[in-house]
Amino acid sequence: MPMGRYRWTVLPPAVTLPLIIAHRGASGYHPEHTYSAFKLAIDQGADALEPDLVASRDGVLVIRHENEISLTTDVASRPEFARLRTTKVVNGVSRTGWFTEDFTWAELTTLRSVERLPDIRRGNVVHDGRDRMLRFEELLALVDAQDRPVGVVAEIKDASYFASLGFRLDTMLASALAAAGWTDDERLTVESFELSFFASMRASGVGGRFVYLIKAKGSPADQPDVTYASYLTDEGLRGLASVVDGISVNKLLLLAQDSAGGGTVTDLVSRAHAAGLTIYCWTLRAENEFLGPEHQIGDSPWGIGNWAAEFGLLMASGIDGIFTDQPDLAVIAREQIRVARASVDAEFAKEHVPPRVVPVNRAPVRRAANRVRPPAPLAPSPALATEPIDLS
Repeated sequence: MPMGRYRWTVLPPAVTLPLIIAHRGASGYHPEHTYSAFKLAIDQGADALEPDLVASRDGVLVIRHENEISLTTDVASRPEFARLRTTKVVNGVSRTGWFTEDFTWAELTTLRSVERLPDIRRGNVVHDGRDRMLRFEELLALVDAQDRPVGVVAEIKDASYFASLGFRLDTMLASALAAAGWTDDERLTVESFELSFFASMRASGVGGRFVYLIKAKGSPADQPDVTYASYLTDEGLRGLASVVDGISVNKLLLLAQDSAGGGTVTDLVSRAHAAGLTIYCWTLRAENEFLGPEHQIGDSPWGIGNWAAEFGLLMASGIDGIFTDQPDLAVIAREQIRVARASVDAEFAKEHVPPRVVPVNRAPVRRAANRVRPPAPLAPSPALATEPIDLS
């Protein structure tokens, strides 16, 4: 498969290849946040799984991207829950539907998951109704049952909003992790769009890594007078390094075009590393709907575009991790980068063989017994050999 037009040379030999983080599981193939999607992601070779966490009425951490669940469950077709349909303002946005905080966990388990994007991911619709919703502890148990290390990158959704309703997501997360034996687990990463959330997490004793999510525009809910862009200056990045371990950014903040119109990346990865931060990006998807115009193939929004070009460009940028809906494709792209880099390294080694150094012969110095004499003159030194070592 063609990798598109981009530079391999942006990945120096010392840079490790990025982690592949399954965005809501293998959500390109199954409805998101389901057991089936998470299990498939593991089978496809993902290094970590990303669940989004919201709250139920009785204080359970539920795995859903939003607290409004009409797009990802069959709740709209369930007459017993019609009374719970309502309109709420979440982080300044009015939404109408059904919200997790109005359901008990027992009620939520009766719902069945459906595909969020049925018009784009038509193949996923065949899985509608097969999986129920999951709570966070169930995902941790799935990861613990694997025969290889798999990480968890847990995203806390709308912490300030839930706090206004009396739900402390930091306390709930700390309790869930403690119950599962994950309080200080090296496999854990916690993400949030709200920087203030991390102070309470550290105070609760939760370990792992903390990563601040940054959108391409706008302001965070907990700091409406501060823009995300202000954190992307060199000064802003250095300030973040004193609070979190890394940042996770919209891929649009990394993608750019060079003078010839080809794909390239911005300097954000190198600047984040210089500030002492790891950096991830989201979200790599294969469908035309989610690719830049230069990588789209055909007119269908659900058609598969030249994903390999965009995946390769971002994954070869030196970034530490990528979120993707199709972990299997990311594994292919990463392997192609590894093979290409190994080839470049081999050619570099051949062209930069150090010269052979021949020791200089010196005449021995002889001294008579019990008599001090000046050393004999040194014999002339032959020239150093400069011929390369023969590796054939």
